[in-house]
Parts: sequence; structure tokens; C-alpha cells
Amino acid sequence: MIASLTALRQRVLAVLGAISMYRMVFYTLAALALLALGFSFTGLVAPGAGEILASFAVLAVVISAMDAAAQRILRLPWRLESSLLTALILLFVLQPSVTIAGLGGIAAAGAAASLSKYLLAWQGRHIFNPAAFGATVVTVLGLGTFSSWWVGTPALSVAVAVLGLLVLWRTEKIRLVLVFLVIVVAVSVVRQAVQLAQLGDGSSTVDAVLFALTQTPYLFLGAFMLSEPLTLPPRRWQQFSVAALVGVLAGWPIPLGGTVTLGAERALLIGNVLAFAFAVRGSVRLILQGRRMVTPTAQELTFRTRGRLGFLPGQYLELEVPHRHPDARGTRREFSIVSAPADLPTLRIAYKNGDQKHPSSYKRALAAADPGAVLAVTGTWGDFVLPRGSAPVLMVAAGIGVTPFVSQLRQLRALGRERDVVLVYVASEASELAYRDELEATGVRAVVFTRDEPKELGANWAWAQGVRLDAAGLERVVPDIAARHAFISGPPRLIADLAPALAKARSLTTDAFAGY
Repeated sequence: MIASLTALRQRVLAVLGAISMYRMVFYTLAALALLALGFSFTGLVAPGAGEILASFAVLAVVISAMDAAAQRILRLPWRLESSLLTALILLFVLQPSVTIAGLGGIAAAGAAASLSKYLLAWQGRHIFNPAAFGATVVTVLGLGTFSSWWVGTPALSVAVAVLGLLVLWRTEKIRLVLVFLVIVVAVSVVRQAVQLAQLGDGSSTVDAVLFALTQTPYLFLGAFMLSEPLTLPPRRWQQFSVAALVGVLAGWPIPLGGTVTLGAERALLIGNVLAFAFAVRGSVRLILQGRRMVTPTAQELTFRTRGRLGFLPGQYLELEVPHRHPDARGTRREFSIVSAPADLPTLRIAYKNGDQKHPSSYKRALAAADPGAVLAVTGTWGDFVLPRGSAPVLMVAAGIGVTPFVSQLRQLRALGRERDVVLVYVASEASELAYRDELEATGVRAVVFTRDEPKELGANWAWAQGVRLDAAGLERVVPDIAARHAFISGPPRLIADLAPALAKARSLTTDAFAGY
């Protein structure tokens, strides 16, 4: 069962990975808005069609104009898609209106949301969720509108759940939002029971759970706002801590005076503060020293760090490369770090060149960067790190997916630590085996799966005789897989193919790079 679920998860991720994360969110929110507009004609949602259309038009115009002005002043590339995302989220949070006062408040919320991206930011990352900040400003100050969260209605609950699941599957944040939902629903159920008991009434637990899931904004808050990458901390346990805090505060809103409570958006802002405390770091810049090809289709960039950069072997960094006319994938990318912490201030990343006929705007800008170019690191992230102790480890890498393992093995060697590690390295052909010399120097035992036989393999390396790697082949070359912690870095389809064998490992940690 576990193997089947793992395979299904990775195969779906492989399909969804063809769409960029932000475009996926945009498509799902746009679909939800169109559905809500249709429901408005039948009375299934509270706002009327005119209110929805007028409110969105104001939000889209104000936020786009504010973003364009701010990004021009700061010499940042303008991304219309980002502006429309914020507008769509605010559309579902604020009370739609067609009155002058109401539309004025909506415009104020859009302006506040936009400004928060630039005035309340640190090292290129938002401190607060922009939509939550904008909604809080107008609600607390009473500026013509308020946060009604009309998206929390039975008519939209199924659509929010399904579309939200697509987003969370693509961003691999399903577990994060499940933690949030379990806690927020449990707290909400307790709150309902207490309130009804005070009134001398009662309600079934099932009814309370259904109410929390279909008549509150919790599903939307979790799927489309809590999961926003730019306001999440780097480690999974930190993200779970934020989810738990937001769940408790949103599930039992605390009165703040008057008609204002510590509602869903304020709860999220407090969670954002905790996330910022986890992720705060000094300014880090990378100075490009040079580049080289590590395989015929992959290249490595070497940098010198300016500022304090901390990371664990196996983590990745997010590198910003500002450029004119960025495409839908934007100006940031995530790269596994090849070098070890012991190598600092030298830092290396590597990536596959990919589509040479139609490269992304980011890839073109990165390829055009000359030695001496200064690029910004917006964070280091991830839980693809070796477990503590000395338990045996299995590393499965496909192509350039070997990069986090190079970092981990180099660090073990630098610290003089020995560990029972087996590396299974898959590549289309021998020439695509990156970092062979470095890996062989670490003394790691390796089994290579390539169509052609690699020449002059190291003493601890063996070729799998051209056999294609599948679950049976993995168990054959690593018969003690049940005793090992398994780590796999590669495309989702490979992980899905190996799922039956990987499910037998002591634990499994994946580092899929869908749509990269």
C-alpha cells in the first residue's frame, strides 16, 4: 500500500511538474473565481456577479499599478502574474462591493498588500503574506470593507479542496497543510462545543467537523496562503510549528476589541512572524568565479560567498538572477549545493542545460553572467539531510541529481567520519556521470546504471552491466535495503518506478525535481 501511494504521488508530481508553481496557483485561483462567478447567478455564493467583477477589477488595477511602480523604482522585473495572484486571493478574502466606499476600501487593501512586498521584506522574501496584510489593514482600520472570507461556503468547499490539492501536490506541501487542518479543525470543534454548552445546546462532533471544513475559510487559508513559499521557514519541523500556531489561533479567534477578532488572516500574520524568526539571516551575495562543464549536458558554477552563509549538506539554495522581461517562471531558481559546508567560502552549484532551443529567460540570464557578477541568495532550505548516528545509508541519484550527495559525502570526508554508504548512480550514458573523481575520492561504494560501460571505474565502483534500474534491480544490487535509510534524488517517474523497493527501507527521503 505504501509503495503504491508513493508511486502514485510521484507520477502525479511528474505531470504537474510541467507547470511552474506560480502558474499552477494562478490557474487554480482563476478557475475558482470563474466557478464562484457562475454560482453568483444562482445565489450559491453571497456576493453578486457585479460585486465580484467590480472588486476584482479594482484589485487587479491597483495591485498591478503599485507593483509596476515599486519594481520600476527598485529596478526589479515586473511580473503581472504575481500581481494577479495577490488580487485573486484578496478577492476571496474581502467583502466584495459595488459601492464607492466599499471599492475604496478594496483599493486600499490592494495597495497595502502590494506595498508590504517591498516595505516589509527581508533579502527578497516577504515577511508577511501580502493578501493577509492588506485584509488586516482595512479590517482593523475600518476602511470601507472587511475580511469576510466568503470563500468559506459549502458551494465552493469541494472546488477549494480539489484545486488546493493540486497546488499542494505540485509544491509538496500536503503534509504541512494536513497538520494545519487537523489542528485548526480540532480547535474549532472544541470551541463550538464550549460555545454551545454555554447556550445550553449541543451538537454532534460530525456536524462540527463538517462545519469547520465547509463553512469556514480553513481549506482556502491552508492551501493558498499558509503554503506560500516566500513566507515559510526552511526546515520541515519549523514549517509544522508555524502550521500548528496558525491552526490554534485561527481555530479559536481571540477578540481584539469591538467587532475585530484575531481572525484567520491575523493568525496567519502571527505565523509569518514565527517563520521569519526561523528564517532570518544576514545579507548573502555570491560572486561568480567561473563555470565549467561537468558532463556534456550539465555545467557547474563556482562562487565566492560574500556574507555569512549557513547550510547543511544536502540542502538547496534559492538563487535570484534579475533580468529584463522574465518569463512566467520568474527570476529565482532552486539549486542543490554541490560543495560541502567545509568548502566555504567557495560554493558550487550545478544544473542541466535543458532545452537549448527554447531556454527559459532565467537560464539565458544565468548563462550570460560573466565572472565577477554578483547574485543574491534568498535562502537555503530543505530536509534532504542525512540522519544523525551511524545507521547505513542508501543514496540513489539520477544524472545531475547526484549533487546533494556530493555535498554530503565531501562533508563526511572533511570531518573524518566514516559511514556505511552505498550510492546507486543512474545516467543515460557513462559520459553523463558527473563528479566521478570527487565521489570516488570519498571512498563511497557505488553501483552505476548506464547503457554503456564506464571506463576505469574506481575500486569500490561497479557497473550494472547495462541493466535498467527498476525495483527488482535495486533490491538485487542493494540486498540489505531494509537496514538502510534511503535517499533518492531524481525525477518523480524514477522514484515511482523504485517505490516498491524503496518502501522496504528503514526510511525514505526524496528530493524530486519535477519541472526544473
